[in-house]
Amino acid sequence: MAEPTRRVRIRDLQEKKQRGERIAMLTVYDATMARLLDRAGMDALLVGDSLGMVIEGQDSTLPVTLDAVVHHTKAVTRGARRALVIADMPFLTYQLTVNEAVRSAGRLIQEGGAAAVKLEGGRAVGEVVARLVEAGIPVMGHLGLLPQHVHQLSGYRMQAKSEPEAEQLVEDARALQAAGAFSIVLESIPAEVARRVTRELSIPTIGIGAGPFCDGQVLVSYDAFGLNDESVPPFVRQYAQLGELMVEAARTYAQEVRCGRFPALDHGAGGSGK
Repeated sequence: MAEPTRRVRIRDLQEKKQRGERIAMLTVYDATMARLLDRAGMDALLVGDSLGMVIEGQDSTLPVTLDAVVHHTKAVTRGARRALVIADMPFLTYQLTVNEAVRSAGRLIQEGGAAAVKLEGGRAVGEVVARLVEAGIPVMGHLGLLPQHVHQLSGYRMQAKSEPEAEQLVEDARALQAAGAFSIVLESIPAEVARRVTRELSIPTIGIGAGPFCDGQVLVSYDAFGLNDESVPPFVRQYAQLGELMVEAARTYAQEVRCGRFPALDHGAGGSGK
């Protein structure tokens, strides 16, 4: 049976919510991984500013530049043929002025090839969201734990645990929907708060550490596949231990090179080089 090739569109995510079908999304940073996740049938791929931590080895997402996200988005859109590609807007690319936000998002769409952008915040970024949508740039919101606010939040901790905080988050979600956001990521909030937001909104919610009641889920692919050998968030389910497989494969390769077992004489001297 042939693999589906029709591009996933924003309306498809909306229709999934209406039908009660869950949306599957993972982060991705390169063309090869994008091709593989596309083949697996992901609905959406997020070129996350998490690349600062899992690709660049940074302690947070704050140092990630717009040039870096454009670069990785280009690679992902070359590899993805079906999934909706969404690119994160890095820190300080949309908080200064609305015009700068439009220019930054425009680069992710025009140069990077993304179909949409994602940004963090609630009512404070409502004007930015509205202007981007007006300019023809689809926007995914992000509420709860906001990695770009890590210093203000005093670390990566669950948010909206009290009733006043939960009510504020619900109001922020309503504001993002009113501004034109097509979806909202809910990160590290209580499951009941996520359920309340999901029920109140007509746009899809995508959870990460927010329980089972969202319209979809997203994980950092390096966490989900066991490629991250550092600390893994407690809400993550690891579906494979690819990191250990790679270490073992590399160890075997090194041993065979050192003892002369690779390349074998019967493989010939030809080849394509590096």
